[in-house]
This record gives sequence, C-alpha cells and structure tokens, in this order.
Amino acid sequence: MVRPDSTDSPRRRIVEAAVELLEKGGPDAVSTRAVAAAAGMQPPAIYRLFGDKEGLLEAVAEHGYGQFLESKRAQLDLAPEDPVEGLRRGWDLVVEFGVSRPELFAVMNRATGRGVDMAHRAGLEILYGRVRRLAAGGWLRVDEELAAQVIQATGQGAVTTWHSTPADRRNPELLAILRESMVTAITRVEPTVPATETGPAAAARALRAALPDDADVLSDAEQHLLREWLTRLASDGGARIPDRASGALAQIGPPEEIV
Repeated sequence: MVRPDSTDSPRRRIVEAAVELLEKGGPDAVSTRAVAAAAGMQPPAIYRLFGDKEGLLEAVAEHGYGQFLESKRAQLDLAPEDPVEGLRRGWDLVVEFGVSRPELFAVMNRATGRGVDMAHRAGLEILYGRVRRLAAGGWLRVDEELAAQVIQATGQGAVTTWHSTPADRRNPELLAILRESMVTAITRVEPTVPATETGPAAAARALRAALPDDADVLSDAEQHLLREWLTRLASDGGARIPDRASGALAQIGPPEEIV
C-alpha cells in the first residue's frame, strides 16, 4: 500500500512529475532519469523511495486512484435520489476519466491487485454501495456481484474501444448506447417483482441488500444463515431451499442453542 504524501514531500513531487511525463509521452517517457530531472532530484532518490520503476508506476496508479476517488466522493454529495440515474452518472464518471486520461487509466488498471489497494478498494466500496441501493429498492434484475461486474466491464470496454478507434471515427453516441445497454441489462423499468419471474429471486435480492450488518434481533449465526438462504434464493429462485434449510437447522439446533 502506498503511503499518503504531503503536498510538498519529495515522494509527492516525484509521483506528480511521473504522472505529467506519463500523460504527455506514455509509459516509455517515465524513465527514472527523466522523472528525477522533472522533479528536481537525483535518480537514486527514486530507487530509495520506490525500489524500481515498477514501484514508481504503482505509486502513480495509487495517485490516480486517489484523484478519481475524490471526484467520485464529490459526485456522491450531489447524487440524485433516483438510484438508476445515480448508476448512469457513476458510469459516466469512470468513462470520462478513462477517455480524458488514457495513459493514467491504463496504468491504474494494470496495477490493480499488485499492492495498489487502498484507494481502489474505496472506489469499489462506492460501486458496491450503489449496486446495493439498487438491489434494496427492487431495481436489480441480476445478482449484485454480476451487476458490479457488468458495470465495470462495460465501463472499461467503452474506454478501450474509444481509444482503439481512429479519432475521425469516434462517435460519442457509442458511449451513450453502451451505458444504456448496461442499465437495461441489470435494472428493471420499475422496481417491482414482475409476474413473469418464477420464484422469489428478486425479492430475496432486495431483502438481502436491505439487511443491516449489525441486526441486533438476530445472532451472528442466524444472520449468516439468513444471508446464505437469501443468496441461494436470489441466484436460482430457491427451488432447493427447503431441503437445505432443514439440514442446516438440524445441524445448528433449535434457536436457543444458536450462539
């Protein structure tokens, strides 16, 4: 995990110099010598602070995630009451960042999972919070995990497609169509359980999303069991729940024995 830096620290100056070189000339422009010169420091300082160029690029990615996270949090303060409209705005924010800052966006994606976790995880928490609100309101037509994957995949795919298309053939309508396709794929027109859906899958998704993390009325074991049942119901309509539920209750005993 990359340490937070003060605005005038040597580490911060090096990272900001690297970001500027990256966005002007791509990854090849981010040599230790060039970065050191741009930051007004000697090359050994980079090795001392970051280990090597890969360590520097991870710090650059963390810096990018931090900037992006600030914009996401600012957006939350202005979030609309309609959760579906909030989904659209969140998707647009990701795509606009990737379209306007392609080199940094690419480095951020490559670094994900290789130590650049703090800001990235915070961003994911915002994403999953948005998906959870959709589920709690009865808007989701798919499981929360799948919905989050669709949102991420379409956003990253939109950015990749945009930059791989010659500039004279880029059409902003592509981004709008991809966004609306994503919205249609994971949300309902109205937040209700449609009559055509068999089983209580949609209701289970909504109830699972609405459950508080610290419901005092249930013990930890009861909460775990309830979430397990709701997950099964949400995924396949609960066709096999009765037998499984009986077995689970037999193993943990009557309510007074649940700890």
